[in-house]
This record gives sequence, C-alpha cells and structure tokens, in this order.
Amino acid sequence: MATAHGRSPHRKAAATLAQARAVVAAADEVARLADELAAAPERAREQVRAAFVDSREERVLAQLDGVPVGSLRDVTRERLRIGTLSSAGVAGVGEVIRLGQRGLEALDGIGPQTATHLLAAAEQVAAAMRTSIRFRIEMDPSDPIATRLLQTLYTLDQATAATERHTETIVRVRSGHDRVREHAGELTGRFRRLLSWGERRRRAETAVQTLAGLTDLARQVGLVEDATLVTGLLEVPMHPIEVWEDFRVRSIAYYALLETVAPTQRDHSAAEGHLPAGLVERVERQPLDTSLLTASLRGYQAFGARFALAQRRVVIGDEMGLGKTVQAIATIAHLVAQGARHALVVCPASVLAGWVREVSAHSSLAVHLVHGADREEAALRWREEGGVAVVSYTGLWWHERDMGTPEVLVVDEAHYVKNPRTNRARAVERLAARVPHVLFLTGTVMENRVEEFGNLVSYLQPELAHQLHESAAALRLADAAAFRRTVAPVYLRRNAEDVLEELPELVQVEEWEEFTEADGAAYRRAVASGSFMGMRRAAFAVERPGQSSKVERLVEIVSEAVENHRKVVVFSFFRDVIDMVVRALGEMAIGPLTGSVPPEQRQRVIDAFTTSERALALVCQIDVGGVGINLQAGSIVILCEPQTKPTTEAQAIARAHRMGQVETVQVHRLLVVDTVDEHLMRILDTKRQLFDAYARRSALAEEVAGAVDVSEAELARRIVDAEQTRLLVDPHVLSTEDAPVEDQPASG
Repeated sequence: MATAHGRSPHRKAAATLAQARAVVAAADEVARLADELAAAPERAREQVRAAFVDSREERVLAQLDGVPVGSLRDVTRERLRIGTLSSAGVAGVGEVIRLGQRGLEALDGIGPQTATHLLAAAEQVAAAMRTSIRFRIEMDPSDPIATRLLQTLYTLDQATAATERHTETIVRVRSGHDRVREHAGELTGRFRRLLSWGERRRRAETAVQTLAGLTDLARQVGLVEDATLVTGLLEVPMHPIEVWEDFRVRSIAYYALLETVAPTQRDHSAAEGHLPAGLVERVERQPLDTSLLTASLRGYQAFGARFALAQRRVVIGDEMGLGKTVQAIATIAHLVAQGARHALVVCPASVLAGWVREVSAHSSLAVHLVHGADREEAALRWREEGGVAVVSYTGLWWHERDMGTPEVLVVDEAHYVKNPRTNRARAVERLAARVPHVLFLTGTVMENRVEEFGNLVSYLQPELAHQLHESAAALRLADAAAFRRTVAPVYLRRNAEDVLEELPELVQVEEWEEFTEADGAAYRRAVASGSFMGMRRAAFAVERPGQSSKVERLVEIVSEAVENHRKVVVFSFFRDVIDMVVRALGEMAIGPLTGSVPPEQRQRVIDAFTTSERALALVCQIDVGGVGINLQAGSIVILCEPQTKPTTEAQAIARAHRMGQVETVQVHRLLVVDTVDEHLMRILDTKRQLFDAYARRSALAEEVAGAVDVSEAELARRIVDAEQTRLLVDPHVLSTEDAPVEDQPASG
C-alpha cells in the first residue's frame, strides 16, 4: 500500500540505500586517490632514479667510446687479448661493455674466461668514469633516454607540489575514512536489516555523512583533480614535445629536483665555498623555512641562504649567473616566515624592476617599488603592510628616514659602496649598523684591492675588517686558502664551473675582417687625430651599413641565427655603434637597451625578447646589458669591439651563459686586422689569463686593479702612439706585429 506521499516504505528505503552506497563508494575512491597521491612522490623518485641511471650510462658509454681498448691493460693484472679485439674492429672500451659476455665470446679467439676479464677491466674504467663525469641534459628532443628522464622529473615535480599542497587534506581524508568506514558499511552491507533504529543505526548514518563531507572537501580543494593528474602521469608521462619546451623554460627547477634524487657528483666542497669544516657544520645546522618560496633551490643556493642566516651579516660573492638574487629572497622568506615584517633591498636603478619581478616570481612575499612619482605612497604601504621594499641607492640616500629599521637588508651590486666617502656608501653604512640581518651581493668583489674588500666588510663585521686592514700586506702574499680562512665568517663565493655541472659549452669565435675603403678611411682619420675612442668604433663610422665589414659580418651572423631559431644579444660600448647596428638589423633587432632607457622600460624590452616566439637580436650598450640583467633567452653573443677590461666582457657574456641556459652559447668577437682591435686582444689575452687565475678561481685578487683591469688612459696613450707610428711616421712598420704595445703595468 502506498504512503500518503505516493512512495512505499520499501522504495524509500531502497533509494536511501542506493544513496548511502554511492557515498561510500565515492569516499572509497577518494581515499584510494589520497593514498596514491601520498605515495606518488616516492614512486616518481624511483622512476627518476631509473631514468637517470639509463641516461648516465648512455653518457658514460659515449665517453668510453673514446677510450682505446689498449687502456684496459692498465687496470688489470690479467693478460688480455687486446689484439684480438682490435682485429675484430673493437676500438673503444664502450663497445666492450655493449658487447657483453656473449658478444665478446662470439668474437674469434676470445673464450669465456677472457671475455670475463675484459668485461671486469672495462667495468673498472666505467666505474671511474661514473664518479667523475659532469652530468648535464643535452638539449636534444630526439634522444628518447633524455626525454624519459625529463618526463620522470616533470612527474616528480607535479607529485611533490600536489602532495605538499594537500598534505593536511590527505591526512584528514585517510584518518577520517579509516575511522568511520567500518561503521558506514553496517548501513550498506548484507546484514543492514539487523540494525535497529537505535544507537548503531545513528552511528552508521553519521559515518556515511562524515564520508560525504570528506569527499566534498577533497573535491573542493582540488585533491581529487590533482591526484588523478599525478597518478595518470605515473602511468602515461607528459608528451615529449611539451616536456622539452617546459625544460627549456624551467631547466633550473629540473636540475634542482634531479640533485635531490640522483647522484649527480656535485662537488660539495665547492658548493660550500671551501669554507672551514666547523663553519660548514654550523651553517648546515641552520634551519631554512621555504614555506613562502615558490622557487626550487639548488643545493648550493640553499647553503648560501643558510650561510646568510647563520652568520647574519655577510657578503655572498658568487660568480655571475649562480642565482644570488634567489638566495637573498630565500633568506628574506625564511625571516618573514619566522615573524619578521620588513625587508629592504637596495640596488642600482637599472635592476629595480628586475628585483620586483624576481621577488614576485619566486615567493609569495608582498613587494613594494619605492621609486618614481609614487615612492612616498609605496614607502608608506610598506611600513604599514610589511613585505619587501625595493629602492635604488639614490633613493635610499634621499629617503633614508622613510626606510626606518627593517629586520633584514639586502644590498645588491654591493661593490657600488666600496668607497666609504660617497653619499650612497654612507647611507648604506648608517642603515646597516641598525639592521640585525645584512646581506651584501656582488660578483665582482675580488676585482678590487684587499683594502676595498675590507671597506665592504667594515659595514658588516668591523672587527674582522680591522683585522683585514692590519694584515692586508701579508694577505697579498698569502695563498688563496689563507685568505679564505681569514674572511670565511663573512664571505662566501662559488664559481659557476664548480657548481653548475649542467652549464652548457661556451664557444668563443674571433671574427677577423679587413677594412673596406670607407671604414678604413674613418680609422685613419681617428689615428691621425689621436682619438682612441674614435679608433675603437671606426669600423661602424660609415654612412651606410654596407660600407662596414664588421656590420656586414654582424648581419650575416644574426641572419643565420634567426633562421636557426636562436636568439642573439649584441653588445657595444658606444651609443652610435648601437644605433648603426639597430639600423642594419632592421626587423631582426629589438631594443636598444641604452643608458637613456628607464629601468622599467628595460625590463619590458627584456621580457619581450625572452617571450618572443620569433628569434630576435637584442642590442645593448655593454654597461647597461652587462650588469644585473638576465639574458639567458639568447644563446649567441656578439661583441662589436674588444673592451678595455676583461671583466666587462665576462659580465656581459655571463648574462647569457648562466644557470638556466640550455643551449651552447656562442660568443663572436668582431675584429679588424692591423687595428686597435689587435693591440687590445693581445694585451687582454694576458689580462684574461690573470683574471682566470686570480679573480675567478682564488679568493684573493692580488691587486687585481693592476693585475687584471687595464688603466684606460695609459692603455689608450700607448696604443695611439703605436698606431700613429705604424700609419703616419715609419713606413717600415707594416702591421701591428711590427709596432707592438708593451704590456706595462698601469701606474697608480
């Protein structure tokens, strides 16, 4: 008999039962997904390890192909039949390993015992190779093994991020499901009719409601969607084309993940800046809260942030391209996560926009640009709301009172304040004296004298600075290790070649040209007038681009690069050269970046260059594009003329050849025979060797101002004299080889 509402009790009960079963089934599925998501990072790490081993073995075998089989005699006492291998066409150790036991036994004259000995010897060589090889992922989408490694790393990245995002929800779903699942089953099981309308039934209904709530929660926060995505990637990885494009954009994140999972043979001592063991232990004990970071830190970067936190007032002098900015952001993020409210970054005006962008991109910290017409309002918001304020050196000097006393101060390009008599140095010194955590960033400290380095240290640790000043003469004569021990409490420096195993190859090409009639005439006029600067840019001092041999070669290089979808960065010291290059390149050029372009506009130009789907050439004045700017989208660098300082060229090149670069970087130097270019190259080759030996690889520059960088006035005088002698005075001097410029140390 039907009820008053037209439904029988049996039909109503059946509907309730179906609904309860659906709720329980959905909750079971959500619990399964939560379990799989919790286990996904370890499953992904196992996939990465396996793919890494395959990729490394391929690299090892490729290296062993170049090792002759005769070298196997050096690693075993057994008498090996190397001649038999050679007769069979086996030339390299790699092929011995590929042949394996059966393959070797199949060769005439090689039995089981000989094959075993050969493989054992080859494996010894391979083992040594594994421990020494510098692993990097070549940009080769056609390589299936490298593709598989990238796919597993992408999956691990997604799995780790999803698990961290849903940690609390996973715990709630799993514990809640385990707690009530049995009770809910009483309402949907075969013996549900045995339930009375008492306490057990109410408990079962409450359990079903709890499961429904957990299911709704998991769906609302995205756990179900993310878990489905991650578990799917574990079975069917990301498409090869998509993963290679992601790697091109986010290679830093891929390498950071790989470093945490696989034995990439990172040099731990180099990553720790060769600091004393006791200090390293202290730094390693320093916690690092990354909850406000959205970037993946490399091992050496995490160490740098811990060093800054543990020592409180330090200089990080890493070589350009190693991510000093992100280390500073990690330091700030930790302190803010621990309760600090105000952080201040002081930097050159040219990199203000870059700092704002980096803080926003790599953290969830609020950032305020205290610059321009709205600087007072921005400073007020920062004081009231907290976060990171970014101000220029000039802005700090003018508005020092508005900056108050932040909990942490970061000073970028800190060598700008090496002279304590300048207004900006005094402003930084006054502020640094009040702030508990101070971090100076500079990649060029070691170009300077010990006294100048001591000036920087005096803002941070005056007692150590006094010690440096007292022992400066002795330190100049000491070895690098002695200097590192002295400055270890305050100074950390790492070199790119030591910590970036993945850094791509740097190919440098000298493009020697001969003058045309027009640019040759311009050069002779510059020599006659004694104009050193005129001589340096004479190759571009023509009315039309086609009249210059350098311009013609530059256009050829850029055109070929664009056809091969590779972006180019062109550097020159001179504004009129920049204008000529832009005119010659036409639609292939973007920019230029010059000193007259405001910092905000510079960043927009760089962003357009980086994100452009079309290959372009970014044209920059070297003093603008070579400092504080990341140009890793470009893999071809063109230097329009030799610079008077090797450090200037090194800084410019490092803007492209840096962490995150996945392409081989080509550097083309445009040069003209029998000109100022030859004189400069001859002198600067010597200076580069000194720079490599002291400024880059050791902690002590050993008076690098005289030993590395050349006094431009003295250099100009000597080169002008030599060229006037060659072209105007002595007809027997036919080339620059006949009129060499003596490489005398600069006075002063």
